[in-house]
Amino acid sequence: MNGFVIALKSELFIARNTFSSKFILFAPAAFAILQSLLTWLTEVGTSTRNNLMSNSNFNDIVNLNAYGHFVDGMSTGLTILGLLVVAQAAYSFSYDRDTGIVRHILIRRASRPALILAKLFQINLLTIISIAILMITSYLISGFLWEFGAIIEDGFELISEEEILAEISMGLKLAIVPLPAAIAFGLFVSTIAQSATQAITTALGITLTIDIFKSMLGSYADYLYARFQPSLIDASYLQDVSRIVRGYSDVLVNADVLQLNLWAPLPAFVIFVSLTIFSIKRKNI
Repeated sequence: MNGFVIALKSELFIARNTFSSKFILFAPAAFAILQSLLTWLTEVGTSTRNNLMSNSNFNDIVNLNAYGHFVDGMSTGLTILGLLVVAQAAYSFSYDRDTGIVRHILIRRASRPALILAKLFQINLLTIISIAILMITSYLISGFLWEFGAIIEDGFELISEEEILAEISMGLKLAIVPLPAAIAFGLFVSTIAQSATQAITTALGITLTIDIFKSMLGSYADYLYARFQPSLIDASYLQDVSRIVRGYSDVLVNADVLQLNLWAPLPAFVIFVSLTIFSIKRKNI
């Protein structure tokens, strides 16, 4: 435990004084703001054109609701965050090994497993804070540009605000659950790579490759933690939530897939952490 505390203090000190940590904290929120602004400008142009042509439809109604745009902002931010934390985890140990920082920490009586667990804790803590900033920012910008409320058409409530909030809560929980496994994967790659550059390119390359080909795996993809992350080719439940909270009724929800979303990332996390600790114990530093 003492070695873990020493290693954790070192990791927190580095995090407070590096640009990469600050970038992870604020970049997802910045992308969410940019997406919201671009969407708002596009919708203003479309709405102006429809008014001139006296053409109003259901899409104009649901696009005014802020909840859908809030979910879109969260989805974009979490996609960026997922890539950033994988890269940071892959960079973390490999860079410290290349520069000799690892030897200094180990000399101060921090064991190798303690060092890995400290890095894992620090990156997950960074991720939690980034998600909190993203959530607050997305909520504020969505409320500023649009209006929160139930979906109502012709006086009929299609979906209540309570139902919307319940779906968003479930979608965000299921989207966040795979992130620790992604971080653990990045750390594992960091311990087996020969350099920091190789670690980052390998971790991101594998992550993007899985994202591209996961649709070809069929139902087997449901056992991969990456299947449930918001991503560039998004197949996460949060993507479905974006349509549900807009009042669309053609979204099919598979309860078994949601259960796999909740539980599949856990064994992946345990496996990657175990492999990382095993790898670092056998590696010459």
